[in-house]
Amino acid sequence: MTTPTPSLADALAQSDLLHERAELDAVIADMGRRIDTALEGERAVFLTVMNGALIFAGQLALAIRTDLEFDYVHATRYRGATSGSELHWLREPMVPLQDRVVLLVDDILDEGHTLKEVREDCYRRGAKNVLIASLCTKRHDRLVEGIVSDFNGIELPDRYVFGFGMDYHEQGRNLPGIYALRETNTL
Repeated sequence: MTTPTPSLADALAQSDLLHERAELDAVIADMGRRIDTALEGERAVFLTVMNGALIFAGQLALAIRTDLEFDYVHATRYRGATSGSELHWLREPMVPLQDRVVLLVDDILDEGHTLKEVREDCYRRGAKNVLIASLCTKRHDRLVEGIVSDFNGIELPDRYVFGFGMDYHEQGRNLPGIYALRETNTL
C-alpha cells in the first residue's frame, strides 16, 4: 500500500508566508550587483543545481550584467523525500570547467552535503574558483564543515520550507513566495 502524497493545500493552510515575491526580487537584484562586483568582468560558468534552483537561477542570471556561460547539474540526496541520503547524479556539467570561475547556484543551503559534493566535483574538473550563490540559508548548527554561501539572499528559520523553487513533496515549487510549515504541523 502506498502512502498518499500530502496535499499542497493542506500544507499551505498549516504554513506561514516568510518572504513575498517583491522582497525576493529585491534580494536577488542585490545579489546580482554583488556578484558583478566579485566577478570583475570575468566570464564565469553559471552552474544551476536542478530542480530547486531553477526559478531563482533564472532571475539571478537576469540580475547579473557580466556575461556568463550557462550549464546545469542535477544532483540530489532527497529524491522526493524530506530527508537526504547519499548523492545521486542525474546530470553532470557539460561545459569544460578547467581554469574557469564557476558560480554554483542553488535554492537553499541547508546542511550543505549536496553543495559541498558538487563544489568538490567542480574543483576535480579543474575549476580555478567556485563561488556559491544561494537564495537562502537555514539557521542551525548542522552545516557540514567547509561549506558556506559566498552570496546568500536571506536566512530562514530551521523549519520545513517550500515555494520559489523549493518543494513540498515535489509540489509548490512555482509558488511566488517562501513558506514554512508551522512547527506544530502534523503533515
